[in-house]
Amino acid sequence: MSLQQAIDAAGSPMGVVWKPNAKAWEVPVIAPEYVGWREEQAAWRDNVAISDLSHHMWDLWIEGPDALRLLKDYSANNYENFVVGQAKQFVPVTARGNLITDGILMRDAEERFNLSGVPASQSWIRYQGETGGYDVKMTVDPDSGLRKEGEPIVFRYQIQGPNAMPLVEALFGGPLPQTKFFHSTPVELGGARFRAFRHGMAGMPGYEFIGDWRDAAFVKDAIMKAGEAFGLVHVGGKAYYTNGIESGWIPTPTPGVFTDPELQPYREWLSVFSYEGQKPLHGSFYSDNIEDYYVSPFELGYGKSIAFNHDFCGRDALEKAKDDYPRRKRTLIFDEADMVRVFGQPDYFNSYGRYRLEAGGKTVGMSFQTGLIGPLNTILSLALVDADHAEPGTQVEFVWGEHPGPGNDPNADFGFQRLKATVAPSPFNEHARTAYRKD
Repeated sequence: MSLQQAIDAAGSPMGVVWKPNAKAWEVPVIAPEYVGWREEQAAWRDNVAISDLSHHMWDLWIEGPDALRLLKDYSANNYENFVVGQAKQFVPVTARGNLITDGILMRDAEERFNLSGVPASQSWIRYQGETGGYDVKMTVDPDSGLRKEGEPIVFRYQIQGPNAMPLVEALFGGPLPQTKFFHSTPVELGGARFRAFRHGMAGMPGYEFIGDWRDAAFVKDAIMKAGEAFGLVHVGGKAYYTNGIESGWIPTPTPGVFTDPELQPYREWLSVFSYEGQKPLHGSFYSDNIEDYYVSPFELGYGKSIAFNHDFCGRDALEKAKDDYPRRKRTLIFDEADMVRVFGQPDYFNSYGRYRLEAGGKTVGMSFQTGLIGPLNTILSLALVDADHAEPGTQVEFVWGEHPGPGNDPNADFGFQRLKATVAPSPFNEHARTAYRKD
């Protein structure tokens, strides 16, 4: 069944994707915890941590004479001086300027690119490449939870934390060549050749090592052995999925593809079992109109990645929106007494629910991810907040609960609980934490 057929059968997109009390997605293959999720969260902030990213992301390789043209036609990125080994935060949008979703695009060779992340942006590029007459070859590698057979094509090992660089020097017997952020350099270890990608999820220099799966076990074992002297901690799925809250990355924007009439062929191409059809929406923020969940790339902070130096799908809409977008990405800090009253003392907490934010009885935004941050011993929430309530220090109410969905009043109160919350900057880095630290 296609996504369009499922929408028609349900009567609306919300009838397909609204799933109250949906469980947060879990990382396949990787253990939920290794030494305990709190210790694992603390490691990338205080010491050094390894995250095995080989299993939970999809990969799409685009190669051929028209690969670059395809990417330029259907994303807002700047492709001038895009060198081999460099990566970009990929920003594809619809003709109306709504984000499909983000991803990481790396140039592997002159005519070969790798797009990794959740598969919505990959499906977008696959569809355009297959139907638009482009001379490209595309290879898809699903995540390890959905791959029907075999192992991943590539490994990805992320080394983060204040001791990441000393560990890397110990691993390779000296410092790696100086590499710009979001660029990579070829490296060799015991005969295995792979890329060292300069990353920084922890707000400080780190690397992501990417290479052929045949070398995965050898490279990981070498990292673990070199890391013993530094107290290297292996991050499990629980801690990894909460990393984005502090770093300010909203991981689950709703792809803006459910309603545009001109995208009906795309919805007919997509399966209902695609990311778009299966990624659930839930929480206290409910609307019968799925467009209320769409986001602009400017709202997510991707404005610096957008370039108007070429024509692309959605360019006109983004040019109109660049100085006038309604919401801002912010971190919410809960009142401590309210937090305990509503959540108690959870051992672990992570939710991707869309929870309503209110001020003066009016809706002023919605959350995207809410989770317990062990080293801070508090729950934080990543949200988009209306511009006139987004000034740091502003007080809002966070509405906790589950709306049952279609057929019910969107504004009804189904026993929801309300928490006082303070708007804070996002990412909630050390500077921001210092400004909001309790006396």
